[in-house]
Amino acid sequence: MVRKIRLYGGLVLFFYLFTHLLNHALGLHSIALMDEGRKAFLALWRNPLGTLLLYGALVSHMSLSLWGIYRRQHLHMRFWEIAQLLSGAIIPLLLVLHVLGTRFAHEIYGLEDNYYYELYALVVWRPDAGVRQVILFFLAWGHGCVGLHYWLRYRPGYQAFKPYALSLVVILPVVSLAGFYVSSLKITALAANPLWMENFLASARLPSAEEVADIYRFETLLQVVFIALLLLTFSARWLRYAYQRWQGTFKVSYPDGRALRAIKGTSLLDVSLMNGVPHASVCGGRGRCSTCRVRVGRGLDHLPGIEQDEQRVLQRIGAAENMRLACQTYPISDLEITPLLPAESGMNSARRQISSIAQGQEREIAILFADIRGFTSLSEKKLPYDVVFILNRYFEAMGTAVEESGGRLDKFIGDGVMALFGIDRGVEIGCRNALKAARRMAEKLDELNAHLAHELPQPLRIGIGIHTGPVIVGELGWGQATSITAIGDAVNTASRLESMSKELGAQLVISQPVAEIAGGDFSAFPKQHIQVRGRTGGMDVWSLTSAKDLPH
Repeated sequence: MVRKIRLYGGLVLFFYLFTHLLNHALGLHSIALMDEGRKAFLALWRNPLGTLLLYGALVSHMSLSLWGIYRRQHLHMRFWEIAQLLSGAIIPLLLVLHVLGTRFAHEIYGLEDNYYYELYALVVWRPDAGVRQVILFFLAWGHGCVGLHYWLRYRPGYQAFKPYALSLVVILPVVSLAGFYVSSLKITALAANPLWMENFLASARLPSAEEVADIYRFETLLQVVFIALLLLTFSARWLRYAYQRWQGTFKVSYPDGRALRAIKGTSLLDVSLMNGVPHASVCGGRGRCSTCRVRVGRGLDHLPGIEQDEQRVLQRIGAAENMRLACQTYPISDLEITPLLPAESGMNSARRQISSIAQGQEREIAILFADIRGFTSLSEKKLPYDVVFILNRYFEAMGTAVEESGGRLDKFIGDGVMALFGIDRGVEIGCRNALKAARRMAEKLDELNAHLAHELPQPLRIGIGIHTGPVIVGELGWGQATSITAIGDAVNTASRLESMSKELGAQLVISQPVAEIAGGDFSAFPKQHIQVRGRTGGMDVWSLTSAKDLPH
């Protein structure tokens, strides 16, 4: 809830700044047009609801940001986090004079704070205040844009929108600053005209010297209060740390044998970061991504319950019962953990939503293996470039056939292909789709041979083996080389059938379980009882000279 309130407050402030910059951009035309735009701006923000929303957002965002600093277990931060923290500390110190010189002076002293007054005050009367305003402009816009980016970057649609957002992020402040600059030149020229100055001073109702002094004293007071709140926050954070140390510690054991102690109230992610243990965390420990997820071994039963935000993320990725987000888990006793993503994992890992099957499940599926016959001897007569070209065209054709048939392309092994069918839709549909894929592979191969006739001394030939059975399906590998794959006896048998297709003089070999589950009529094809290496007992198989002969 704290994060949500701070986020919504930040969004309100960003929208306020956005409309303010749009108003400044009108200065490219004239100061009078800026003032006309100001009427719409004030109608939006100076009504009772707009005022409550704006200043409520300002107070809540600032106070909850201080709360966030207090809650931090460590100050090991990335560059963007440091930039956000420093800009967030500087912005209020620069903003207070702007608020006092406009809205406050308008409400208390009756000042007409139109753009003629603001430009005169910032450019002619106090140019140093104008410089501060420009610095505030860049800090506030950068702070808001970075915060918005780090909030949206986990959402899939953001990637398509990001180039347009970046264009707006660059164009709007440039146009707004240009409007401010052009209008500054105009107000300087107007201020040089004694008659205009006389009329301006008569109508602007500027604060008296004593009132101006009061405004500056009030500014100093508010700045001192804010700095005191910052110091109080860091002092309270240190006292909380001392109290947690008094409460006791817990030990975290890692797969590499390291065992680290930390005080109670420290998250698992902070334990890693404070002790120099590399640990993935794209969102910086805010619970918005899942890259810091860990598998918990011993000590799982003694962990505190899962909060709503963490539960939402874990459900989205289909997490197993022993998986937790390191940034949201605060142990109170010893435990063992295994980080599930490499420390260098980036945004792709953060966005990727995995199903529960990625954690490892036993499923009955259909497995297809295909391999080019005699490609080794063919490749010996070709240049490396030609071999790569032919193989890539072959992989494209076979991969397309698999995906069009509802299969999952598992991997390319040399000049071979492994595909899985029925992971999500069941073994019956999987077997039918595997047979459909075999037929499409044969058709695609004929098309490929026709296109490569001038490249090949003889057409490419393939052997295909299809088998079904229980396997373990899960995400296997390390680092970038991870994928959903299957292991088990059925996988080995499918590979043996593909190899056996050469001995049987067939393009396709189908095991009896596949034929029975798929429910097709294979009586027209030769049937053999074979011995499969690695299996006890024999197996009935059907062999087809061409997979295109399969019934539709």
